[in-house]
Amino acid sequence: MFDATLPCEASPPGMRGMARLAFRREGDDTVLATLSQTAPLRVFVQDDGGGLPSAVLVTTSGGLVGGDRLGVEATLGAGTRATIVAQAAEKIYRSLGPDAVVTADLRVEAEARLEYLPQETILFDGARLRRETRIDAAPTATVMAGEILVFGRRARGERFAGGALRDAWSVRRGGRLVWADALVLEDDLAAAIDHPAGLGGAAACATLILVGHVAPRRLAHLRLVLAGSGGAATLVNGVLVARWLSPDPLALRRAFAKAWRALREADGLPGRMPRLWNI
Repeated sequence: MFDATLPCEASPPGMRGMARLAFRREGDDTVLATLSQTAPLRVFVQDDGGGLPSAVLVTTSGGLVGGDRLGVEATLGAGTRATIVAQAAEKIYRSLGPDAVVTADLRVEAEARLEYLPQETILFDGARLRRETRIDAAPTATVMAGEILVFGRRARGERFAGGALRDAWSVRRGGRLVWADALVLEDDLAAAIDHPAGLGGAAACATLILVGHVAPRRLAHLRLVLAGSGGAATLVNGVLVARWLSPDPLALRRAFAKAWRALREADGLPGRMPRLWNI
């Protein structure tokens, strides 16, 4: 018999999605070694024709609300090559108070190559997002990673005027921290986004990084590619960093893709984005 007087433990608010995956080398091929996943996060592995096997991340809930948590943990074993890409843009809905939390922990071992390519993150007005991307790369590994943030649903005339954002990155090579960065927006978001010393009224921003021994040699070429795109590039402790601000999210997406393709071509890979990027 059910006793209504007995105490019961309440479930924590929000969804808890986690994906853990690892790749290993089998002869000349990269194969999936392990995979575990918890809804609403799902992973599908495919050959996208871009020269690397792809792990596709799918959020089956269709977006995140305050209190939701998603985490990705990926390991690329020695000599492997793979892409991790999102199926579609991630939507962060208005929150009544709690943050949505997203983490990515990416470990890339010796002579391995990872391309980590989420699609846009769309911040609805009132959204609260805390995201952290942590990369741990061996000295001989190569990592190309990026992200795009869109401030509000601009097609609906909406701006990201209320809420909060903390988007942090850290990169370690051989266990040593070589680059860390965080974008923090809170309180009067519209003023921070519009201020000339802030984001200059941008509707979207993007970051692309390249980690590896080739990064210093790609700086001059990438700056040529970025000319006229609203982007700029620099080199910090051997990490190539490109950034964009734009009043037009679609134009920014195209400029980001152009830079990504150029860096792939410079490394002898097909100069194209994953198929899902073009859908």
